[in-house]
Amino acid sequence: MSNFTFRPATRENVGLLIGLAGGTGSGKTFSAMRLAYGMAGDKPFAVIDTEAGRAKHYADQFKFDHGDLKPPFRPEAYAEAIKAADDAGYPVIVVDSVSHVWAGDGGVLDWHEDELERMAGSDWKKREAVKMAAWIKPKMGHKAMVQKLLQVRATVILCFRAEEKIEMVREDGKMKILPKQGPTGLNGWMPVCEKNLPFELTCSFLLTADAPGYPKPIKLQEQHKALFPLDKPITESSGKLIAKWASGKPSSAAPIPPSSTHPLVVEAAAAGHKELNNALEFASAAIKEQFNADLNGRAIAELPPEKVAKALKWLRAAIDKEA
Repeated sequence: MSNFTFRPATRENVGLLIGLAGGTGSGKTFSAMRLAYGMAGDKPFAVIDTEAGRAKHYADQFKFDHGDLKPPFRPEAYAEAIKAADDAGYPVIVVDSVSHVWAGDGGVLDWHEDELERMAGSDWKKREAVKMAAWIKPKMGHKAMVQKLLQVRATVILCFRAEEKIEMVREDGKMKILPKQGPTGLNGWMPVCEKNLPFELTCSFLLTADAPGYPKPIKLQEQHKALFPLDKPITESSGKLIAKWASGKPSSAAPIPPSSTHPLVVEAAAAGHKELNNALEFASAAIKEQFNADLNGRAIAELPPEKVAKALKWLRAAIDKEA
């Protein structure tokens, strides 16, 4: 008889993996700091810095403890640094940046080259023959790092550098240089990392210099959409909200009545009942009480789509103001 058992699933103290990718001037480090600060509350968070101490530029704005990670940027070095921060009890760990484990000095790409040198030296014909075999150790090392990341109790925010990619495309008989299609349609920008890593995370975003701090989703699940409105920059409020979601703490407010309508839901675009319900989960008792007071005889599921967006906009504004 099997000893494997099941029990009712509950969401409590969930460790999160969040990715922020961006080029120069996109606000990825500042956004990561704001997010971590909102999540950590009164406690300091940890920053693992591969950028020669540049994270210290924000030391007068946020309460955090700083650690330098120096070359060679092997995956095991990252795993050890993150484990040390987790063992020390930091609630949030910012890694700026994790791109060095892939393309930095001593990272996976360099490791692959080292393996080629070891296996074939300067014999270019042999190097071509063993090119795939030379990936075994670097890829296994990176995979081991990711597996350890998934076991971390703290929330980890990974900053990625992003590069603008182009490609030659023939249009109307002429060759044109166009942005290369990135993940989920993010034209021209690709995070510098192993290609599957952003999709291993709880959620991940691209930030661009034309709108610093404003998230463009690479991976964003339905239950997190209300926490990261795409028309606003990532702030401490986003950190507070996702920390509350991860804690799984039940709301002390009375549930929304089975029927409702809201006076602020006029002249709005469709948003979806599920997204509104997700947002309500993060509202305080006072906000829900006010929301309840304005309800009048209809269930949320019965609200026409054109009215839901205005209610969602009001709710987010109320939550942001209170945070």
